[in-house]
Amino acid sequence: MTHSALASRYASALVDVALGPKAGVEPAQLLAELRGFEAIFAGSAELRNALTSPAVPPLRKRAVVGAIGSKLGISRTARNFLFVLTDHRRIAILTEVLDAFDLLLDERLGFTRAEISSARELSQRQRDTVSHGFEQLTGKKMRTRFAVDPALLGGLVARVGSTVYDGSVRGQLQALGKLLAAE
Repeated sequence: MTHSALASRYASALVDVALGPKAGVEPAQLLAELRGFEAIFAGSAELRNALTSPAVPPLRKRAVVGAIGSKLGISRTARNFLFVLTDHRRIAILTEVLDAFDLLLDERLGFTRAEISSARELSQRQRDTVSHGFEQLTGKKMRTRFAVDPALLGGLVARVGSTVYDGSVRGQLQALGKLLAAE
């Protein structure tokens, strides 16, 4: 089984727990807590070695995860999930699991993701207008991420799921060029 398939399985189980009646923590808070642990895990080679090494006994790994979790003040749900990953020797794919969790959570909550690039930084008002426009266009709630792409002359390029909306000047010039070449 590939890492991404494993990550999806663990992420799906975590979404079930996070949206269940006994979660004890909001899904966004759970993700934030796990991202906090992930940052410490990624930033420490010693910690990564200790938690991924088969030479370290499982109880010792649990003690380390528990101590870090206590320092971070993470919820019981987050701590138990980290214990599951550690016990099953899957802590090394924590980042993949959290990325998949984030996507699955949005899907279950009815959100669609949009990646929007513009030639320059957009104001908050412009961002809100663009987000609202795509919500009306798609009929879905949006989670938008904005980026600046200096290669664009002006306008926007948006990727919503697998659909690309090219409203950039470059895209319009390319379309005009194709139209002129066809005549």
